Amino acid sequence: MSRAGNRPLVVVGDALLDVDLVGTASRLTPDAPVPVVEDVETRERPGGAALAAVIAAASAGREVVLVAPMASDEGAERLRTLLEGRVRLIGIPAEGGTAVKRRVRVGDHSVVRIDSGSAVATLGPLPAEAATAIRNAAAVLVADYGRGTTAADDVRAALAAARGPVVWDPHPRGADPVPSTRLVTPNGAEAARVAAAAGTDVPGDGLAAVGARAEALIRTWGVGAVAVTLGARGALLSYGEGAPLVIPAVPVAGGDPCGAGDSFAGAAALALADGAVTGEAVAAAVAAASAFVARGGASAWEAEDRPQPNVVAEPGVDGLLARVRAAGGTVVATGGCFDLLHPGHVATLRAARGLGDCLVVCINSDDSVRRLKGPSRPLVTATDRARVLEALEFVDAVVVFDEDTPAEVLDRLRPDVWAKGGDYAGADLPEAAVLRRWGGQAVVLPYLDGHSTTALVARSRT
Repeated sequence: MSRAGNRPLVVVGDALLDVDLVGTASRLTPDAPVPVVEDVETRERPGGAALAAVIAAASAGREVVLVAPMASDEGAERLRTLLEGRVRLIGIPAEGGTAVKRRVRVGDHSVVRIDSGSAVATLGPLPAEAATAIRNAAAVLVADYGRGTTAADDVRAALAAARGPVVWDPHPRGADPVPSTRLVTPNGAEAARVAAAAGTDVPGDGLAAVGARAEALIRTWGVGAVAVTLGARGALLSYGEGAPLVIPAVPVAGGDPCGAGDSFAGAAALALADGAVTGEAVAAAVAAASAFVARGGASAWEAEDRPQPNVVAEPGVDGLLARVRAAGGTVVATGGCFDLLHPGHVATLRAARGLGDCLVVCINSDDSVRRLKGPSRPLVTATDRARVLEALEFVDAVVVFDEDTPAEVLDRLRPDVWAKGGDYAGADLPEAAVLRRWGGQAVVLPYLDGHSTTALVARSRT
């Protein structure tokens, strides 16, 4: 894929202020069956188009510019502070007050949401700087939250004149996408509402119904493609004719789905900015949204800015470990090259999973395998080895490491148990000293005799 130079991603839409009031609850009030929330901690973060911009900026590799109405009130000042150093803000003068959404949460569960501020902003003229940024952007993401930004004539004219691809994340109260839009990303409910209004009332939520609605949206809006997001089922991409493309999501247990749609649309826009075709962009978006939810969703947005270690983790591993540990469970890890998965591997992995509440498989990168096994290995790339392992029901996550030993990745994951199969019985595992740093235990599992990748390769060459 060819990158669109150093041009920025421009996000256009309604900026909100989100506030989480997080506490604990152990009793109900005497006058109503509602919980008493105590020990409340206040957490502020950008919301709406501002959240979409922050999420995109965390992984963009290019500048992200936010074009959004900004009032002159305390909420807007808080937003400016939260955005500083993350995205470049070009404000559209506005009146009506900043929309603030406050969620009262007990742990991972929302109890109630309290909204304040004007439902619709009164916009001033679009600044020339904003129109220029939209026109010259590598890609434009429209994050419509129904407050009137995308209905303004000068904003729509600027979007229609954009030279880069436009991705439009719609809202039930928002404006229709401009016809030059490359990709629209409604969720299932939004697609059903618009399709019904257009006269395509298809019952059910199966793929046939979703596909018919996507085709109706393309006809109604005159856009290039529609990707209907389906939560845990992934997304369905339609170009208006032919068989749609369905991209399954990586399974995620728990997690906060708030902001997943912003993550999806932002990842699609970034991929298009880097030269991806629409199908590739949607596939990247599904993976990004799954990883976002697994990391804790919008409630963990600050984690997007934290530097990551020199370890490539597949989506969901950090969230998985946090959930298992929060429930008092046992984290088990094992490792190896897993080049040509065979029954011996399967037996060891199944046994390892039985030792705890989740199993993380640490596999050597392609370069690491070559250093250990020789220039003719691996036979299967790390990406494909990880996909095969993830398909096993007793594997919860896969991590790829580039070193010759798993010491660094173990120090990051800190499993309670490190399990290895083979002829280590009675000997001290090389990783045992690392495990002792945090009280972990290295163990040996029985190995299924007569199976090894090296032997399989040797037999195939005779």
